[in-house]
Amino acid sequence: MKLAKFVFHTLLGWSIKGQFSKDIPKTVVVVAPHTSWHDFYIGILARKVVNIPIHYVAKKELFDSPFGWYFRWMGGEPIDRTSSQNKVQQIVNIFKSKQEFRLAITPEGTRKKVKTWKSGFYHIAHTAQVPITSVAFDYATKTVSISKPFYTTGNYDKDLKHIKSFYSGVVGKIPEYT
Repeated sequence: MKLAKFVFHTLLGWSIKGQFSKDIPKTVVVVAPHTSWHDFYIGILARKVVNIPIHYVAKKELFDSPFGWYFRWMGGEPIDRTSSQNKVQQIVNIFKSKQEFRLAITPEGTRKKVKTWKSGFYHIAHTAQVPITSVAFDYATKTVSISKPFYTTGNYDKDLKHIKSFYSGVVGKIPEYT
């Protein structure tokens, strides 16, 4: 952890504003904006600095490979991504089966500029009855900001407006994709 803090704070010049609530072991972590592959290592370092497990889901085939142990060690959980499978329900089932699960999701679904976010993160949180914790990677200020947990109300449009307001003014690594 000391090495991660040194690299994150001293070498790269990033800071963290806010914190994860340690008494909330399950949450959907909405990470945005996602504009570059650089977000991956910033996220890995930030996860180590805050010293709290953050997970992700990936296609099950990755976990059947010789590197499956690595994907699990990094916090991964396999899901069946074939079109006949309900991915939201699979992830809700993972939430139900775990004592602790913080699922990182990028709502854009790509690193390119998008007009609308994918809604899966919302439906996962609402169905699993877990809060959403927003996390912003602001490259302009080199700050990772962490929101307080937000519980969905079932009013998607109203809730999305509230969630997106956290990201107002945040600049991604590639600003034109923000």
